[in-house]
Amino acid sequence: MALPWALAVLSLLPLLDAQSPVCANLTAVPITNATLDLISGKWFYIGSAFRNPQYNESARAIQATFFYFDPKPAEDKIILREYQTIGNQCVYNDSSLKVYRENGSLSKYEMGREHLADLLLTKIPKTFLLVTSLNDEKNVGLSFYADKPEATPEQLKEFHEAIECTGIHKSEITYTDEKKDLCGPLEKQHEEERKKEKEKEGS
Repeated sequence: MALPWALAVLSLLPLLDAQSPVCANLTAVPITNATLDLISGKWFYIGSAFRNPQYNESARAIQATFFYFDPKPAEDKIILREYQTIGNQCVYNDSSLKVYRENGSLSKYEMGREHLADLLLTKIPKTFLLVTSLNDEKNVGLSFYADKPEATPEQLKEFHEAIECTGIHKSEITYTDEKKDLCGPLEKQHEEERKKEKEKEGS
């Protein structure tokens, strides 16, 4: 299954409403090493809204998701470890994302297709957005991530403002539910395995 943010091909247009300062602040900007440092670590998929019915259906099937970004700046890529709860089962995937620094975009090859998304850092720390197909009313989509499984009211407000910039109504948002997460045990197992590997390398 595609990542929640990678369900549609992105047009590399800025998040648009020139009349709105909120929308102007959400325009994608080039990705730097500092940007990659900011998004390194563990993140939770909070919610999304996709106009394309197929992508919307896929997003609705996801009960909970968290993942780890491990940037490799010298290679312009990010190692991704993703834990999704789908159909009351934990699904784990590891892969890599390509970083398009100038465009401010991330991409992933999946099922023979490149999926692109603009990375948008928000004014509120510890959150970011990924946006797809902004020039296509039938396929536009936006997803929201935070470093905690539950977003604060301030964080959600910024997400809702960004949704409105795309022309999507708040009623179209699909949220995840941390209480339905079933991947905690597998994450713990993987952490223990990595710890043992590091100990072996150090001995």
